[in-house]
Amino acid sequence: MVFFVNASNYFIQREKELLGDRFDALYAAADAPARGITVNTLRMEPDKLAQQAGMALRPSPFCKNSFLLEGDQKPGLHPYHHGGAFYVQEPSAASAAPLLEVEPGMKVADLCAAPGGKTSQLAAALGGQGLLLANEYDSRRAQILKSNLERMGVANAVITNEDTGRLAAAFPGFFDRVLVDAPCSGEGMFRKEPQAVDQHCEGLVRHCAQLAAEILDNAAAMVAPGGMLVLSTCTFSPEEDEGQAAAFLARHPEFSLLDCPGDFGAPGEENRCGGLPLDVSKVRRIWPCQGGEGHFMARMQKAGQRQQATGSAPSRKKAGRPPKPCPEWESFCKSLFPDLPATGPAVLAGDTVWLLPAVELPPHKLRVLRSGVMAGTVQKGRFVPAHQLFMVFGALCANREELTLADPRTAAWLRGEEIQAQTAQNGWCAVLVDGVPVGFGKKSGEKIKNHYPKALRNLK
Repeated sequence: MVFFVNASNYFIQREKELLGDRFDALYAAADAPARGITVNTLRMEPDKLAQQAGMALRPSPFCKNSFLLEGDQKPGLHPYHHGGAFYVQEPSAASAAPLLEVEPGMKVADLCAAPGGKTSQLAAALGGQGLLLANEYDSRRAQILKSNLERMGVANAVITNEDTGRLAAAFPGFFDRVLVDAPCSGEGMFRKEPQAVDQHCEGLVRHCAQLAAEILDNAAAMVAPGGMLVLSTCTFSPEEDEGQAAAFLARHPEFSLLDCPGDFGAPGEENRCGGLPLDVSKVRRIWPCQGGEGHFMARMQKAGQRQQATGSAPSRKKAGRPPKPCPEWESFCKSLFPDLPATGPAVLAGDTVWLLPAVELPPHKLRVLRSGVMAGTVQKGRFVPAHQLFMVFGALCANREELTLADPRTAAWLRGEEIQAQTAQNGWCAVLVDGVPVGFGKKSGEKIKNHYPKALRNLK
């Protein structure tokens, strides 16, 4: 089967002119779109998941923490998916985030983050340390991003719904690593998303290239000296890929092009650079014939010396105004989460307790959807926990109901039903499947009342 069966005449003509007699071979593809999962190492190691999940998987060539899905499977209904142990992701898309070589304690920004697959990879690489800014301009998609990062158990994220220009003005030279998974014409999504074919045209390509250039310029301002910037797209157009990278480097001589490590995919194409100089051997393309739907990546480093103490936590305290204590939370935490890791402060805002990231952003006036972890609320003198607290820290809860994949109570729990208690004591408790958090409930007598959110339940 050929990848371009439903593609526009503009796309086919352009690619045939660029590729010549290589066109048919590079765009040859399997009968069905490539499907995969990327394991969230905040939850589970890839080998363990492959052994326990009961899914037909084979290693992905694009990312060491990813697998290709075989056959007609529904991974979104799997208990491990509910618990954020993996993210369903087009296989080649998992190749971009590892290029940033994120280390625990860094300050990292993902400027076009929704729906959250690459963001989750960055969060896993941080290991709960440092800071992750996850931004999405589209408000609807930003809500999806927030939900996914909650499911994946990310504790140290600040989720914003902003224009990247405002971010650049607020955080100049602040981040060690910045990812721009640019909004693009989506040519790599032709087989997966029919609307990508319907809306595709030369005008869309030009619009996306212009928008991505603006975002890249803003990203450049946010990268710290010695920091790294990665551009990725799921399209094939020269204006958005090699041409985009070449034009960016021409505008920003403070950045140099780095190699994209890995033996997947293929180098870039010289005739896609728009006449500008670019060492195409250092950028990376994934063609449909190579097992993915298509991706492009370029990795660039800013001149200068990286600051050593990037993961330090500036004090949040203002003179004479210490954080307001919350005895209800403190009592609850001492009882159920005595081993909760020391992160940022617990802050009471109204009746809601927030566990803020240890590393804070500079002062700003941006649209923040969530900062850190919503622990719960104080109601009539009692602390009532939130779903996110257990999704992030459920494995540390002192009162747990331990389930397994084979336990019939697991499916019942994910349908929103009460289940019989076997390991939990009376009161609030975390519910886990093979050690992976799937929310919380409240045990009374022999039953655990289900507090798994209705919108997340398996009702099919």
